[in-house]
Amino acid sequence: MRTPRGAGPLTLHLLRHAKSSWAEPSLRDADRPLSPRGERAGRKLARELSRIGVAPLLVLCSSARRAVETMELIRPSLPGHPEVLIEDGLYGAGGRELMLRLRRVPATCREVMLVGHNPGIQDVALALAGTTAPGSLREHMPTGALVTLAVDASRWAELRPGMGTVTRFLLPRRL
Repeated sequence: MRTPRGAGPLTLHLLRHAKSSWAEPSLRDADRPLSPRGERAGRKLARELSRIGVAPLLVLCSSARRAVETMELIRPSLPGHPEVLIEDGLYGAGGRELMLRLRRVPATCREVMLVGHNPGIQDVALALAGTTAPGSLREHMPTGALVTLAVDASRWAELRPGMGTVTRFLLPRRL
């Protein structure tokens, strides 16, 4: 299907939460905070997102503490005060569930960020990019990594495997 004139492709940013802490083994997995390394990576990522002009209108974020803390670190770097939805259903969601959630995003949101967990985040990136996914993304999507895809669709409801092209793959260790 063709994109409406002047609208261009949809933009999807897939962000894996930054490194979490295992310092308190009694915590439930969903309650684990960021580690000091994760906090540093989140601040570096925020500076880079600001520099390159990432500007989602909507941020979908897992309700896990480490995902919310990652989102809060980068939120000030996102212009225009995007709407942020923290959703329990994104915690532990696989690639199929994440794709279904993305298909419910309103067509008016041309640029969206999803903050979540592996393997779901990586599975979505690989499904959308298909055979064009860079080898480094196929091998590993570390904590704090961001994949940006241009999606060849006019509405999120049309989202299907193979519709995306990776335009950016940011790794925290390279920032």
